[in-house]
Amino acid sequence: MYLALPARVPLHSAIPLPLMGMSVFSKIIAGELPGRFVYRSEDVVAFLTIEPLAYGHVLVVPVQEVDRWTDLDPKLWARLSEVAQEIGQAIIKAFDAPRAGFIIAGFDVPHTHIHVFPTSQMADYDFSQAMGMNETDPALMDDAAKRIREALEA
Repeated sequence: MYLALPARVPLHSAIPLPLMGMSVFSKIIAGELPGRFVYRSEDVVAFLTIEPLAYGHVLVVPVQEVDRWTDLDPKLWARLSEVAQEIGQAIIKAFDAPRAGFIIAGFDVPHTHIHVFPTSQMADYDFSQAMGMNETDPALMDDAAKRIREALEA
């Protein structure tokens, strides 16, 4: 079942921006910060965002820290896109969503990432309506991660 989030004013992440040249995403990948991973390989990972547009909102991230997606090696871009598509298919299945949204915004964290999330309308793409990390229900986030992992394994 697709779970849309109620309209809210976003609370932006309290996690500090990159320290010592390492992005927040690199710290999550390295295990220095917690993350709800749904996919992990040598070159690409996927984990739930702490500021979701909907439960099941995943970030697909290259392990290699590259700020702009336009600077990615073409082979890594192809791999990132492939994983994002797999995650999108799993999200559609796990949440019975009509579609999976795909966005590259590139402003909050200087580490390329693709937002993939369950969606049913264009209004779902409004980042000003994202839940803040203190507004999400940890049990629902854990359930969302589990459902996506199970859909990927099916």
